[in-house]
Amino acid sequence: MPDEPYAAGIAVPDSALVKEATALVRAVTTDLIYHHSRRVFLFGSLRGRDRGVRFDPELLYIGAMFHDLGLNEEFRDSGRRFEVDGAEEAAAFLRSHQVPEDAVRRVWTAIALHTTPGVPEFMEPEVALVTAGVEYDVLGIGYDTISAADRTEITALHPRPDFKRQILEAFTEGIAPKPDTTFGNVKADVLEHFVPGFQRGDFVDVIRNSPWPE
Repeated sequence: MPDEPYAAGIAVPDSALVKEATALVRAVTTDLIYHHSRRVFLFGSLRGRDRGVRFDPELLYIGAMFHDLGLNEEFRDSGRRFEVDGAEEAAAFLRSHQVPEDAVRRVWTAIALHTTPGVPEFMEPEVALVTAGVEYDVLGIGYDTISAADRTEITALHPRPDFKRQILEAFTEGIAPKPDTTFGNVKADVLEHFVPGFQRGDFVDVIRNSPWPE
């Protein structure tokens, strides 16, 4: 029997893996990140449906739910990009449930690349659609491709009050303790706006100052 639609005609997979992932993320993240992550799954699923893309809903769901877990306080001294911290947590969760390694790889990649524009869209559907869901919810990319009725239904279940300010604050809190991890990625913009004295790394300077003699 197929899963029943949850919102906007999209079903949340009714599996033990999904239920456990939901409970885990709900327990360790804020309302902001929980509702954002659920919206990422729903919006990503809608983008996939509209594109005629076949994807594994369970893997897309895990990728969406874990994608911002690396912003949590326990990862702020990891020295790694928050995207990698979230990807590692998702991979550990999936391996603990004996999920095949190809599926683990897809989820890991989806999370690790979700802030790297221009690449995920050319990869496996689950990778592409986690990023599509994030870009829709955070940046409004493709806003009019989803109907107002579907947006209203989704945000009624997973509201986004004061979302722009709150998500920027969450990004800042999650990555300010490890500013070097923003080199070459979009999160450097966040620190430049909100962390006094932050200076982004300069790729040209790195080349010019490398130890090569020429």
